[in-house]
Amino acid sequence: MAGVLLWVVCPKGNATALLSLIPRSGKHKRCRVHQKVKFSTGVSAISSAVANPARSSEEKVYDVVLKQAALVKEQRGKQTLDLGTRTETDGFTDWDLLNEAYDRCGEVCAEYAKTFYLGTLLMTPERRRAVWAIYVWCRRTDELVDGPNASHITPRALDRWEKRLDDLFEGRPYDMLDAALSDTVSKYPVDIQPFKDMIEGMRLDLRKSRYMNFDELYLYCYYVAGTVGLMSVPVMGIAPESKASVESVYNAALALGIANQLTNILRDVGEDARRGRIYLPQDELARFGLSDDDIFRGQVTDKWRNFMKDQIKRARMFFDEAEKGVSELNAASRWPVWASLLLYRQILDAIEENDYNNFSKRAYVGKVKKFASLPVAYGRALMGTSKLF
Repeated sequence: MAGVLLWVVCPKGNATALLSLIPRSGKHKRCRVHQKVKFSTGVSAISSAVANPARSSEEKVYDVVLKQAALVKEQRGKQTLDLGTRTETDGFTDWDLLNEAYDRCGEVCAEYAKTFYLGTLLMTPERRRAVWAIYVWCRRTDELVDGPNASHITPRALDRWEKRLDDLFEGRPYDMLDAALSDTVSKYPVDIQPFKDMIEGMRLDLRKSRYMNFDELYLYCYYVAGTVGLMSVPVMGIAPESKASVESVYNAALALGIANQLTNILRDVGEDARRGRIYLPQDELARFGLSDDDIFRGQVTDKWRNFMKDQIKRARMFFDEAEKGVSELNAASRWPVWASLLLYRQILDAIEENDYNNFSKRAYVGKVKKFASLPVAYGRALMGTSKLF
């Protein structure tokens, strides 16, 4: 990982100039939907719900989905925002700096998510830049626990990262890349909760290396990946002609994040085991006659094959659910999402082609298959909204 690229901090003078771009008055100049629907207590829906063990993880996460959907629904009922309108600043140099911040986000996206980056080029410039900013923040957050400096990360470091998140949502970005996201969340109905929940997922990685059942694993998958869908839908937009409910589109975005993370887990079983981590439901391993020792031994047996078939089946079910919502997105936003979905689904195919050996063989999609998927994704993007909801 190129940690240096991800952790660029703009010079002090540039940081000061960037601050002038973000609407100040204590808080962002935000659309009114943010003022009406917010987490006024400062306690997340998920965090408060954990106190009630009778509720499943899916029910806890759905609370967040409903709040995110409410932001978008209220905005859709108001006059469309002119996202191209800029607030007045003291000089053109300031906008140069903000443009540079967004361009840097685009460079990071192009380097680490090439296929997705190509798809974003079909979006409007404003949406494209906003998606880049979200991508970079998510990548930087993930690098905290999986990057080259992961061994030095402590819970206190994550607390400081969350404080930086609070600050950028209030219009006080710490560096150039923060400034891009700060500008983005001032323009779109993006709530802070999914961002905080992703940080919570990083905290889990510091203290938890086993998951007793799928309910626990589902919550982890939401934290580290499902949150991305909730962050992105307000930016990507829902097609004006869509008849789907906003909640159903958010659920589909959530399902795509869960499916992608489950695929990551199944692809990286051997790699994670070498780091002492097992992201597989313990009760389901036991049901197939398997234990942690079997994973550490890394031998492909009939028991393992049967277990993997069951896990892959579930991941595909989430992909199927996700497909229902992609066509409901704004037309210019569909291609990168379809491309991501189709490519990740093929990783599951690759695991099968490797005879379920995800201990010593890494399943991946070759360049030929990747390029072949792009026109398929583009074709689906052109099909328009579905009638599945």
